[in-house]
Amino acid sequence: MAIDIKSLNHNQLNDLIQKAQARQHELQKERTTKVREKVHALLKAEGVTFEEIFGAGGAVRGGKRRGLGSVAPKYRNPADPEQTWSGRGKRPRWFNDALKAGKKEKDLAI
Repeated sequence: MAIDIKSLNHNQLNDLIQKAQARQHELQKERTTKVREKVHALLKAEGVTFEEIFGAGGAVRGGKRRGLGSVAPKYRNPADPEQTWSGRGKRPRWFNDALKAGKKEKDLAI
């Protein structure tokens, strides 16, 4: 079933591309379904659940890890001890103001 793509006009070529991408998507879904069925069959045969193997939370999504909690503060505002900063992310205004006033990072460290 060779297709001579050189003989296709612009619209025919776009139509072929769309059909090929749709078929590619269908094949990926079929493959995923088959793998899922194999995994469920294996879990059932072994007498274990998905949660026992992978935990209740499932996979980590979006690259973010769950349950790690917050980071301990590294710096404290001498003018207002309730204001702290972990040293991650954008510097808070009070931190920059203290540096401009002549303080050093080690002076603000907890």
